[in-house]
Amino acid sequence: MASLLEYTQIELLTLSGPEFRRVSTAPPRLPTEDEIPIIDLASIDKDLEARKAIASKVRTAAENTGFFYIKNHGISEELIQNALSQAQAFFSQPIEKKQLASSKTQKNPDGWHGLGTTQINKTETRDRKETFSLRYNPKNDPTVSDPDTLSSDDDFPWDTTSHLPGFHETTVEFYQHRLRLARKIIRIFALALDMPEDYFDAVTTNPGADGLYVHYPATPADTLEENNGDVDVGIGSHTDIQCVTLLWQDMSGGLQVLSTSDEWLDARPIPGTLVVNIGDFLQRLSNNRFKSTVHRVYNRQPTSRYSMPFFLGFNPDSVCKVVPSCIDEDRPSLYGPISCGKWHRNRIELAHGKPISD
Repeated sequence: MASLLEYTQIELLTLSGPEFRRVSTAPPRLPTEDEIPIIDLASIDKDLEARKAIASKVRTAAENTGFFYIKNHGISEELIQNALSQAQAFFSQPIEKKQLASSKTQKNPDGWHGLGTTQINKTETRDRKETFSLRYNPKNDPTVSDPDTLSSDDDFPWDTTSHLPGFHETTVEFYQHRLRLARKIIRIFALALDMPEDYFDAVTTNPGADGLYVHYPATPADTLEENNGDVDVGIGSHTDIQCVTLLWQDMSGGLQVLSTSDEWLDARPIPGTLVVNIGDFLQRLSNNRFKSTVHRVYNRQPTSRYSMPFFLGFNPDSVCKVVPSCIDEDRPSLYGPISCGKWHRNRIELAHGKPISD
């Protein structure tokens, strides 16, 4: 039996080359309240002082593990369950039906990505999941007036899912609510960085924002037995690329977060909450003050696991630099300016091992 003091390492690809992180071989443990706290957003729409109080708690979490739960976040449980039902209906279809909405078939980055089509960590197994993704489109932005007058070559062909009653409407509505919440949270992060709350407003007008449905198929019991329960499935060890991630996860569990003491934390689902974590771009802008933390998903359940993440990045053409409050004589800027679009493309190309088209 492995000692709690034994460690191994994981390899992560970065734009500057491979990085290695020390990881305890002990089984994942539950986090303490300080490691992944629950932050109440009930007062987020009140006065500035109320938001500063939230920002103080967010700052502590961001400088520690970089993960926290939020409750009273404003997205109704009814809408979340409706979205979950639509995700389940989509993924339960025969493969030929899902292929109608395939990103490959439609030559559109939105849509269905099949099982095992990604491998986020090249030193681990392929990701045992399938997804349906929806990128930012101003037609789906609740802040855009007269969206019906807009035309775009990037519109997802919703007729490919027209046989699923309510799929289009619910998916867009859920996307809109998550986008609205993500914009509120990025304002909280601005306050947490000791900047005016509208500091990031100009770079979230047409953000790189992706809403996903994710399905992790059941892990057969005989597979677990053959491998003594040690099956590397789900999503491999990684950090998120963009600024902020909002995650709804079902009650199956499986999300594991690497602590500051190099131990895996079992970030179990808590009813009524979403998980929030920081991505690499926000860590960069904070001059490493805020932490983009390694995490992974292991689905060892005999039933399917579903999650619904939302990734917020900034406007693709916005050139961003380290936030002024994170620089002083003792802490010079560690990073040069870069556009969010270029950052995202470079990271995606790295993950795929080859250039990708715009």
